[in-house]
Amino acid sequence: MQRDRKRHQGYINIVTAMLFRNLRDEIDATLARDPAARSRLEVVLCYPGFHALLFHRLAQWLWQKRWLLGGRFVSHVGRFLTGIEIHPGARIGKRLFIDHGMGVVIGETAEIGDDCTLYQGVTLGGTSLDRGQKRHPTLGNGVIVSVHAQVLGPFRVGDGARIGAQAVVLSEVPEGATMVGIPAKPVSRRLASSEPRPAFQPYALGPEIPDPIARALNGLLDEVTSLRARLSELEKSELVRSSTGEPTLEVQLGNGADDKGA
Repeated sequence: MQRDRKRHQGYINIVTAMLFRNLRDEIDATLARDPAARSRLEVVLCYPGFHALLFHRLAQWLWQKRWLLGGRFVSHVGRFLTGIEIHPGARIGKRLFIDHGMGVVIGETAEIGDDCTLYQGVTLGGTSLDRGQKRHPTLGNGVIVSVHAQVLGPFRVGDGARIGAQAVVLSEVPEGATMVGIPAKPVSRRLASSEPRPAFQPYALGPEIPDPIARALNGLLDEVTSLRARLSELEKSELVRSSTGEPTLEVQLGNGADDKGA
């Protein structure tokens, strides 16, 4: 009896130590990714993303114990106090950083890996109404989802991927890809397995992200330049033909008829 009591007490001590270590890791993750945070105490008292994670840990514990209503109620209280809605069924890894956080929604079957970052207005949502099925996305490790981005559906976002601001992601994202647009498309190459992990980029920004509109305009300008060069060559060829008395090309109308037929 005494041995069982000691074993139970040792188990409680181990769980408590792991809980406090995880909380310390999450506080340190906030300090590492937000230069505005000046101390651990400031993170504990003033960061709603950290508070939302505390509520979620409790709500998830209740949910796993099949106290479903209690889990949903704790989740609702956390949403009311922080503006961040995390379903108690969602699975969240270590060192998640929710910056600002107002309007963040994380669905029931969503899964988030370690060292991820979410900004305000992010939705990890589902596109299916089938109860009991995987309906929400899975984020790999080190994923950054920028402001008001929507990741919708039961697919995986690969490790190290970055989702740009206001992007709408509807399909699987490869590792290391940067996604922008509606619907989101990759705009940079994937990381090779031998390359080191890139430095943290706030709001999923990076020097390699092009401007999609500028890229389209540059393509049109290149095409116009090519057509002008071709037209100039044709005009020079016609001048040479006319000066040497050789027959020139007939000018065709837009409907396929020549000038004489018109």
